[in-house]
Amino acid sequence: MGDWSALGKLLDKVQAYSTAGGKVWLSVLFIFRILLLGTAVESAWGDEQSAFRCNTQQPGCENVCYDKSFPISHVRFWVLQIIFVSVPTLLYLAHVFYVMRKEEKLNKKEEELKVAQTDGVNVEMHLKQIEIKKFKYGIEEHGKVKMRGGLLRTYIISILFKSVFEVAFLLIQWYIYGFSLSAVYTCKRDPCPHQVDCFLSRPTEKTIFIIFMLVVSLVSLALNI
Repeated sequence: MGDWSALGKLLDKVQAYSTAGGKVWLSVLFIFRILLLGTAVESAWGDEQSAFRCNTQQPGCENVCYDKSFPISHVRFWVLQIIFVSVPTLLYLAHVFYVMRKEEKLNKKEEELKVAQTDGVNVEMHLKQIEIKKFKYGIEEHGKVKMRGGLLRTYIISILFKSVFEVAFLLIQWYIYGFSLSAVYTCKRDPCPHQVDCFLSRPTEKTIFIIFMLVVSLVSLALNI
């Protein structure tokens, strides 16, 4: 239970360091991508290779034709996409966690100095240095935070890399197999004895999921911009 409390505290802090678009982006990522990918999409592609049939009995022909038509599974491709577009955000969250730790240390030191100040010790210079450091890290009074300095740079860089990865994966997907699936694929490749026709199961259902994931990617890209 303590671990969940710590995670909740981290997420609460992260919300304070995120823009409105960043909060919506997290919802799009976890609800529409990860949740859908782990349920409906994976079940739709569960039989993708076993149900891929070609009109030949030649051993190995179906395997090589499937490999030619789909060099990488859509599901695995989308998993890679989620990983790549999430890494910049995870790095940004690591920076947020670093700032949080700095905030805790500075607040603790500030309290110690204020206690010493009540005993007549001159600590004005040290308190001023703490205020400067808080401003540098974007820490303000009453728990308020501002995105500035290194944190702002990290956030901008994470947005740029997320946008680049989104566009790159969209282009790669378009280059490998486009944004729709055909019911019939023509294949001429060893060890197939001649040109054969191969048939894909549930192409319409899979095309609908492909278009949906495409829309989610475009929405995610728009939120980054």
